[in-house]
Amino acid sequence: MKAARKAFGVPLPASWFTPRAALPALVLVILGLVPVYAAATGDPFALTLFGRIEILSIAAVSLNLIMGYGGMASFGHAAYLGIGGYAVGILWKEGIASGFVQWPAAIAVSALFALVVGALSLRTRGVYFIMITLAFAQMVYYVAQGLDRYGGDDGMTIGGRSSFAGIVNLNNATQLYYLCFALLLASLFLVWRLVNSRFGLIIQGARSNERRLRAIGISPFRYKLVCFVIAGGLCGLSGALLANHTNFISPAMMYWTRSGDLMVMVILGGLGSLFGPLLGTVTYLLLEEALSRVTEYPGLFIGPALLLVAIFMHGGIEGLFGARRRD
Repeated sequence: MKAARKAFGVPLPASWFTPRAALPALVLVILGLVPVYAAATGDPFALTLFGRIEILSIAAVSLNLIMGYGGMASFGHAAYLGIGGYAVGILWKEGIASGFVQWPAAIAVSALFALVVGALSLRTRGVYFIMITLAFAQMVYYVAQGLDRYGGDDGMTIGGRSSFAGIVNLNNATQLYYLCFALLLASLFLVWRLVNSRFGLIIQGARSNERRLRAIGISPFRYKLVCFVIAGGLCGLSGALLANHTNFISPAMMYWTRSGDLMVMVILGGLGSLFGPLLGTVTYLLLEEALSRVTEYPGLFIGPALLLVAIFMHGGIEGLFGARRRD
């Protein structure tokens, strides 16, 4: 495995017991204790805010899989977030409230859409790849606007959360929160296993030197396509969680600016690092929430801050606590 990493130009993983690993561990512990804090202080907003952070962290983790590890800068990733949310909302509208139907449907439809987008976009590179992913996302956005039965441009309120036959009650805020937390941990574990497998080595090798892979007889296209589909399905799961969290779906869930937000979260935390998306999402959303309480235009302050990060912190937040895995 080490020889393969060196051959593909993929750096070896650092030890878990480092200052760089301590920060994500601390963040995860804090996330796990948020319901305890909310119960002790009687502040239900903490569950709402950090639940949203967990959900969007899953979406950021899925984007990091293709953009950070695979070098595929998708500018339409929020489309899968919206597709997952609409799968839940549409099925609820049609009388299907079972989460055992809604959630697999959200993942499957998102993965299928990712298969179509990836099959076309992965044949191109650079700005052409970006524009194709953006074009597909905008197409889905305008389709959602035209769904008058499901709210159209105004969106649709979902009257009930997904039902899991008494196994878990999503109407209980604490249970919903811990389900989101468990799925966040599962998504991190999934990405960790993927990127440290032969499959992940090929994906990272294609990012570093696709010509070298072809020279040794490996066609990276199908590996990149599978990676793209996995990321789409994982983001669709995030969309299903978001629909249950807010009880609302709208085309705004998949607008191109939401894709930009997800990219910012990944880059802010550390592109191509396991916990970078989590750190970036926590920082971005907490900063946005804090600034929104003191100004009507938080973007005026977030923008320059992100510009400084892009200029001076190439490794993102996680890169501050140890050597970067790659330049």
